[in-house]
Amino acid sequence: DVRPVESGGGLVQAGESLRLSCVHSGFPFDEYGIGWYRQAPGKERERLSCIDSPDDPPTYTDSMKGRFTVTTDNAKNTVYLQLNSLEPEDTAVYYCAAEIDCSGRYYPPTGFWGRGTLVTVSS
Repeated sequence: DVRPVESGGGLVQAGESLRLSCVHSGFPFDEYGIGWYRQAPGKERERLSCIDSPDDPPTYTDSMKGRFTVTTDNAKNTVYLQLNSLEPEDTAVYYCAAEIDCSGRYYPPTGFWGRGTLVTVSS
């Protein structure tokens, strides 16, 4: 089972930070990458970031650069998404997914997605 597991969501005020975790114990990091996505109410799911392996730098959607940062802890099979300067517009369910690669050509299929963690930002 390659389904990763997210955690770390919660309710915060605007301007605060959160660190989300994605544990990928079902596969080694050199077999699949990890993508971070979010889905806000009434909107489509959007990709925020992707990292192919611990040796590669993460890629970010332009709108996410500067506020969100991806880091890894290989000993814990965990990829983190640091969310800084949160805004009410960042309210969403955040997902991580096992990625075949970060080219954007492949969308993670069902079964490759975590169940999500809810981030709510109050104004």
